[in-house]
Amino acid sequence: MFEIFAPLGCKMLCFMGGEEQLAGGGGGGGGGGYGGSRYDSSRDAGRNWRDRELGGARGGATHLARIHGTEEDKVNCPFYFKIGACRHGDRCSRQHHKPPFSQTMIVQHMYQNPASQIAAAGGDPSQLDPKKVQEEFDDFYEEVYDELAGYGEIEELNVCENLGDHMVGNVYCKFADEEHSDAALKALFGRFYAGRPLVCEFSPVTDFREARCRQYDEAVCTRGGYCNFMHIRTPSRSLRKDLEKRYKKKWRKAREKRERQERGESVSSSDDGKGSRSRSRSRSRSRDKGKEKDRSRSRSRDKEKAEK
Repeated sequence: MFEIFAPLGCKMLCFMGGEEQLAGGGGGGGGGGYGGSRYDSSRDAGRNWRDRELGGARGGATHLARIHGTEEDKVNCPFYFKIGACRHGDRCSRQHHKPPFSQTMIVQHMYQNPASQIAAAGGDPSQLDPKKVQEEFDDFYEEVYDELAGYGEIEELNVCENLGDHMVGNVYCKFADEEHSDAALKALFGRFYAGRPLVCEFSPVTDFREARCRQYDEAVCTRGGYCNFMHIRTPSRSLRKDLEKRYKKKWRKAREKRERQERGESVSSSDDGKGSRSRSRSRSRSRDKGKEKDRSRSRSRDKEKAEK
């Protein structure tokens, strides 16, 4: 919309400027108009108004691209663009562009933050046992990770610890491919977790470095849980290592298989390891049967000798 609108504005300005200069007698000598001495002596001034129009259009499009999703952008909401959530919601004066496809999907308010529940009841969240909270969070994180990993390779799984209504308990999952994200979104549609319906959608967030609160990562955020940037709660180190070990090999094989398919190479059932394991088991069973037959023959021969 803006790329079309910007050239029209530039065209009108250039055309009106040309009329004014022509009507005024060329803008005077050295004035940069069409009939002055500068027009006669300068090669740059010999470009026609179409060249200036295209230059202005490119400049306008570049400017719009540069300010998109920033505070200078008066049309698009910078918070929704960076974080995928806005405290104003549908009442925001700027536009929230929800992507039709994305590597990242968001499950809104999925994590039941115990600090949020206590704060809502008027209690003091600082009285919570940090060890117990971490253990419960690890259980939640592992359960969600195992579920979403069934739809494709996960690059990042981030859970918000914010207390603001628009961010509390939000879960962001960035997949390696948009198709994986689409499969997960369709599979979770209409499902429930902890007795509550799952609200899922694609998120514009793909770079969490811009979305997360750096002050929170350094434990110096003064806004607390109501900060508008992501306060990402991390699982324990042991759980991260366990999940990486659990899925790294599986996803590597899936990537290799997909790459071979894209190159047009044939992919056999043995690529996933199942075929080779079944063949090895069948070979071992046949060897065991052969040994049993040999032992039975030897026993029968010994019995015949004893009878003689």
